[in-house]
Amino acid sequence: MSFDRMGVAGLLAYLAMLAAIAIAAARARKSDAPADHFLAGRELGVFVLFLTLYATAYSGNSLLGYPGEAYRRGFSWIMATGFMMSIIVVFHALVPKLRPIAIREQFVTPGDWVRHRFAGEPAARALLIGVAVLMSLALVNFLFAQLKAMGELADQVTGGLVPYESGIVVLAAMILFYETLGGMRAVAWTDAFQGILMLVGLAALLYWLLGESGGLAALTSDIVAVRPRAADVPDATEQANWFSTIALLGLASVVYPQAIQRIYAARSGAVLKRSFALMTFMPLTTTLVVTLIGFAAIARLQGLGSVEADRVMPLLLAEWANSGDAAAISALIVFLGALAAIMSTADSVLLSLGSIAAEDLMDRSHQDPAATRLGKRIAAASIIGMAILAMEARDVTLWGLIELKMELLIQCIPVFLIAIHWPGLRAGPALVGLIVGTGIAIAGVLPGPNRVAGIHIGVIGLAVNALIACLGSLLRVRAPR
Repeated sequence: MSFDRMGVAGLLAYLAMLAAIAIAAARARKSDAPADHFLAGRELGVFVLFLTLYATAYSGNSLLGYPGEAYRRGFSWIMATGFMMSIIVVFHALVPKLRPIAIREQFVTPGDWVRHRFAGEPAARALLIGVAVLMSLALVNFLFAQLKAMGELADQVTGGLVPYESGIVVLAAMILFYETLGGMRAVAWTDAFQGILMLVGLAALLYWLLGESGGLAALTSDIVAVRPRAADVPDATEQANWFSTIALLGLASVVYPQAIQRIYAARSGAVLKRSFALMTFMPLTTTLVVTLIGFAAIARLQGLGSVEADRVMPLLLAEWANSGDAAAISALIVFLGALAAIMSTADSVLLSLGSIAAEDLMDRSHQDPAATRLGKRIAAASIIGMAILAMEARDVTLWGLIELKMELLIQCIPVFLIAIHWPGLRAGPALVGLIVGTGIAIAGVLPGPNRVAGIHIGVIGLAVNALIACLGSLLRVRAPR
């Protein structure tokens, strides 16, 4: 059987397994309450929580976008491992304080923290809406990127037997099916299965690439031979961009709505702590691996354009599969692992988007089962809309989408990270800071510089945002009454 047909057969078997998991999760459902649907009844254990965190953190952006950016930028992209590690570091500044409050107050959405922290302040509702809008925009962006990555992977690996558009439609429909049927429980259980596939697949692909090239030293020589500039020592601007990217990804990823909701969903604080301890090692087993895959593609796949570079992973899989039956089976495992990573992020995004829209933007109660039904309808409308957009807007780089959403999402940091450590932060100044910081970030998206001397405009926006929020709060406290 050709690899193209193996890819179709593997895809069908994978979808059947996801459907079976979804049905089992639906049978385990205890109620229609939002806490059961969106948080799996707050009963996720260490193994499932770790794997759902892992599968959600390492998405289509990681498995297609990061190799593509490594291909485009060369060895300077090794810093990707650093910014993924920074996420775990910043989580330790938020989780120990947020988790006990979330359990005591029965939080379901990220906005519940804003309601609780700024309760009674005149600007609290406006601040909540501002945070919810930014998070929703980031989630819509994230969903679009995952759908695009799904279509690319299905198209490339099956040799066009499952075209780009068909891949998006079929896989989006499956995500909507199991997310609607089983909620967070189905998402977490499928994530656990998908996380294992991803680990096995990436290890197999890297083993083949290094074996074929003769090791890291030989791989480096091959890269220098075809593109010497890929191995240049980064200049001052590039080094500044390293630190800016570490700040951007490290801070913004902490306020991912789906990550925050997993803090709420853990069975206990001890379970959460052990899961994060395991996550500490994942940048070395995943981000470093996909970065090396991107480096290997420089010598193997010369002359790819900027958008085409996002396809290096499936192109390498097709090349690997042609080297023998054992390689074809291994390449199929990698394909399913990569697809699993993409789908596991898309389902989490969809779940969070539905809950934020229903409860934070439309102000529905946690206790109302109608909020669950509304969240499902919003999720369905969102994935249909983004699927249509992904089919029309194919020529967008995944890394560009990552930067866009992070530069918006990072503006929520003062409302979470500063507010949880400093009781003096007030809603009014925080709202003004959020608006100004977001305006600066958007200015970088419009025609104009999206970086200043290597620093992301969103990071600059955050600095201004935090300054306004903190100084404004101090002035309000000191102002005469």
